[in-house]
Amino acid sequence: MPKDKIVILGTGPCGLGAAWRLQELKHQNFKIFEKLSYPGGLASAFIDEKGFTWDIGGHIQFSHYKYFDELMDYLLKGEWITHERESWVWIKGRFVPYPLQNNIRHLPKEDMWECLSGIIDLYKNSHKISENFKEWILTTFGSGISKIFLLPYNYKVWAYQPEKLSYNWIGERVSVPDLKRITKNILFDQDDLSWGPNNTFRFPLRGGSGYVWRKLYDKLDNKALFNYEAIEVNTSKKYVKFNNGHMEYFDHLISTIPLDRLILISDLNDKSAAGKLIHSSIHVFGIGLKGSPPQHLKTKCWMYFPEDDCPFYRATVFSNYSPYNVPDTKNYWSLMVEISESPDKVVDHSLIEEDVIQGLINTKLITSRDIIVDIWHHFEPYGYPTPSLQRDDALKILPILDNLGIFSRGRFGGWKYEVSNQDHTFMQGVEVANRIALNKEEITIWHPEEVNKPDSRLKLERSLFEN
Repeated sequence: MPKDKIVILGTGPCGLGAAWRLQELKHQNFKIFEKLSYPGGLASAFIDEKGFTWDIGGHIQFSHYKYFDELMDYLLKGEWITHERESWVWIKGRFVPYPLQNNIRHLPKEDMWECLSGIIDLYKNSHKISENFKEWILTTFGSGISKIFLLPYNYKVWAYQPEKLSYNWIGERVSVPDLKRITKNILFDQDDLSWGPNNTFRFPLRGGSGYVWRKLYDKLDNKALFNYEAIEVNTSKKYVKFNNGHMEYFDHLISTIPLDRLILISDLNDKSAAGKLIHSSIHVFGIGLKGSPPQHLKTKCWMYFPEDDCPFYRATVFSNYSPYNVPDTKNYWSLMVEISESPDKVVDHSLIEEDVIQGLINTKLITSRDIIVDIWHHFEPYGYPTPSLQRDDALKILPILDNLGIFSRGRFGGWKYEVSNQDHTFMQGVEVANRIALNKEEITIWHPEEVNKPDSRLKLERSLFEN
């Protein structure tokens, strides 16, 4: 093992993944720094003063990696709840099973025909290569589904108009329409619910998603220094300076802080890549409610909201994930909703709480504000690493940084939404530790299309951990 000094910035899944793998390899010459006062990053969870548990968004756990799954089993040992995904789209005053494109039979007949005829038109027309995400949506799903669902929804979630985004990130994340399959569903009145890699998922019994990462952190011998925010990275002298004046020298730096921020606090001469990276912020509202979920929400996991009758793009029946997410399941239940924000989609912070409550009523998630007993609000400045049209050009900075011994990885360190789930980002940390210590190839950050293939697990295991 090389004895080079390794510095890790951040204790989210990526930073903890790197630390875990280095400890596993018995490389002890590393230090971890975290700007917050607790580990977990964007995968943290909180228990509020009324006893409700909240995540920073609707996190669930499903994995592309055997190594990750085995570690999760080891950490929680029977403290998991497994769920069959039940996700829906609230549209035209009703809930339609997700993916909507496979279940258009639930729409009013005029809308169903508009969606179906749009798909039929695709088979009759030839199309040029799409230049942006909007064009890809239109040429993949047709005009009907695009107008009714995908274009308004993607603006709500990304906080940028789809024509400003690329579509290179799509991979397994979107179910493309199959005319034969859709027609069969219509003719035989059958729902189509099983699509996607997360059709089953698991969730911690207690403590929300953050419990997983606290358990992992507790098993590290090298403890992090908290409340240390990096304010300068010197690439030639190889040190990091923090907001309290402390300086830490390194041979290798694993940074999970946002890439645009890393570039701006570095001594790189060319910082233009930072200006090409855009992101959205998120507001997360946890709504504690008295009573129990109404019949139409008793088994639902999460729901999508493309229309303007509410400010949120997604709502999760969070008490359905675990009975311990509420203080007493006999008397309480909970909803969690997410709202995006960006310079292109401005949110009035003084009105957002009232807009959320009215949106809950408009979409029939609750019948009255009188049942609300708890409101928790969390604002996250860096919510989604947006796949803008300039993103891939900006990410040419990553190998340049690699050559300087600075490895920017994780949800915002790597800035690749297509590999930014908990398993992806954890494994980015594991893989970069393998690269530094064992000179092994990284797969996740450089080959998202390989990682997200349904048959990738065994192949990944061999490439990452076998000689």
